[in-house]
Amino acid sequence: MIEKITSLQNPKIKLLLQLQQKSSERRKAELFVVEGRRELMHCMEAGYEVDTVFWCSSVEVGTEPIPSLPEGVRLFEVSKDIYERVAYRGSTEGIIAEVRTRQQSLADLQLGASPLVVVVERVEKPGNLGAILRSADAAGVDAVIVCDPLTDLYNPNLIRSSIGGIFSVPCVACTSEECIAFLKQRGIQILTAQLQDSSLYYDTDMRRPTAIVMGTEATGLTDQWREAADAHIRIPMLGRIDSLNVSVSAAILMYEAVRQRQ
Repeated sequence: MIEKITSLQNPKIKLLLQLQQKSSERRKAELFVVEGRRELMHCMEAGYEVDTVFWCSSVEVGTEPIPSLPEGVRLFEVSKDIYERVAYRGSTEGIIAEVRTRQQSLADLQLGASPLVVVVERVEKPGNLGAILRSADAAGVDAVIVCDPLTDLYNPNLIRSSIGGIFSVPCVACTSEECIAFLKQRGIQILTAQLQDSSLYYDTDMRRPTAIVMGTEATGLTDQWREAADAHIRIPMLGRIDSLNVSVSAAILMYEAVRQRQ
């Protein structure tokens, strides 16, 4: 039987809101929030354990009210008023889920013979990281490594902007030191995106094992990455503005690697 929830004061709804709003609550409960049918399907396909699903039948889209769920998942039906309060978007098919977090490390990454890896250092905005993951999925990137993160990988804005890319692309967080050692040990060339002392990106060989390293728009990469790099690359800037959004820059560089490898 599906239990119905009609009050915002219900403890389950209070927890759901806390998980959406606070990284400390996500760490404490070892749960994060996934909103939308498509995102939940990507999440389950990636092997994540779904704990609880909240469903609002009055906003469902499509022929199925909810996707097929594994045995043991707790299912609650919520009123439209509650759903509108807890949902970030209005076009998510009336489905919000709480999912078990999963700790992944560099040692868990399974890379191909000539991997393409994207590294981002200290990226603060979850929307930018989500967009990078979305492009990484489209470009067939082997992994995204987040160094010294300023946002947790289960931030709802990150999950939402990645359109499920956080689940389809292997993604781990670590320190820059750990990442540099990992790449060096595996013979993966490090290409840092920077304006200073750099070559045009399309003049650089990306057919070999490659890590494209991006920094923040405000301060760029730290010196440890500049010094560890095998080459520095840049995107030509022909206007008055001297930088692109980090997710746009990452997409351009990823697809140059795709072009070269075809």
